[in-house]
Amino acid sequence: MTKDGEQAFRSRHLTMMAMGGAVGTGLFVGSAQSIRAAGPAALVSYALAGLLVLLVMRMLGEMVAARPMAGSFADYARLALGDWAGFTVGWLYWYAFVAIEAIAGGQIVHAWLPQVPAWVCSLFLLGGLTAVNLRSSRAFGNAEFWFAVVKIGAILAFLALGTAYLLGEGPAGPPLGNLTAYGGFAPHGFGPVLTATVGVVFAFGGTEIVAVAAAECPDPGRAVARATRQIVWRILVFFLGSVLLVLAIVPWPEITGGESPYVTALTRIGVPFAGTAMSMVILTALLSVLGSTLYASSRMLATLAGHGDAPRWAAAPRRAVLLGTVAGCGAVAAQAVSPGRAFPFLLNSTGAVLIIMYLGIAVSQFVLRIRTERTERTSPEQPAFRMWGFPYLTLLVIAAFSAILCSMLLTAQTRPQLLMSLGSLAVVLVACALTKGRRRSAELRFVNTVR
Repeated sequence: MTKDGEQAFRSRHLTMMAMGGAVGTGLFVGSAQSIRAAGPAALVSYALAGLLVLLVMRMLGEMVAARPMAGSFADYARLALGDWAGFTVGWLYWYAFVAIEAIAGGQIVHAWLPQVPAWVCSLFLLGGLTAVNLRSSRAFGNAEFWFAVVKIGAILAFLALGTAYLLGEGPAGPPLGNLTAYGGFAPHGFGPVLTATVGVVFAFGGTEIVAVAAAECPDPGRAVARATRQIVWRILVFFLGSVLLVLAIVPWPEITGGESPYVTALTRIGVPFAGTAMSMVILTALLSVLGSTLYASSRMLATLAGHGDAPRWAAAPRRAVLLGTVAGCGAVAAQAVSPGRAFPFLLNSTGAVLIIMYLGIAVSQFVLRIRTERTERTSPEQPAFRMWGFPYLTLLVIAAFSAILCSMLLTAQTRPQLLMSLGSLAVVLVACALTKGRRRSAELRFVNTVR
């Protein structure tokens, strides 16, 4: 184990990873779709989705505090439900988070430099973040820390500018008058609010990386518990506060899907070069997510290899990073050859994977907690970090994510994502069944090494 082994990250790295992972393109760009669908009632969608994700983080924090593992939620699924669950969760996560951001980042850079092909921009970004991950875990942690600083700084600046505008020369009438002036708070009713919640859940994706990175902290349980506690109110302030300001500054019918609502709001305030500034922030968010996905997917693949669920040579994290980069290059090449099909296919085939991941985390926590409480009858040890309101809140979260999957099936816009994601799940399950006889058994506590 090198200098970047168990102590590659400090508590500040995990805290910023958690906050920075949630503050990304889903907020800066994707919020436009939620607002268009639900109007000002999109605030309710953000509150519901945020609450669900924060409860999932609490469950994950409990499991990490009790059993720190390099493979995190994939190993917890394996421990709770069996080898098939660890195999399935690990490969689904690797597939879903290894390729898409490179394509999206390349398209943004291409918009700035139209003379450079988008696929060249994508490969350049992918190569740069691969180099950071190959250097060391600490290098990735520091890069992610500063990416998060930029994103969070942008949100704080927006909160300050938006608040000053509303309290000063803001729109005529009450500062929050736009929330009800155009058809009421829920102009389309509360049905679209639940539909918008489906999309908002994906905006919070990325916080779970702290559980993967925890294995490289000196005290994983305490570090994850601290990060989980600190992100609760901060994420709610960032998401709910900034979306509230957008809706208060800009009449919601004027928000379109072709422009970030934050750019629209900053332009209304009078901030010069708002579009360029926000494009740079969005690019930073994409780079952050790209680096994080390379890191998390490589650790997940290395853990799968440690259990015999992937080629043994991939057990070295650096080799796993390179394999993820090869997969990313393949996705970029597919996009270059078939730009109208490759990216939509990737989006749809992974569209519900995050919901499946969260559902798996909740089920794993429920099963492991039940087992723990049985042993506590004869053992004085008590977990240092616990999920609130167990088992009721855990069961509520399981029911909520199950309802979200059902709503995706019943909604024409999200049905293709669910069906194609279920297809991805079926492929992984078939692969699990076909390779069962060839996989070797391994201990659950597999510790990654950085070579």
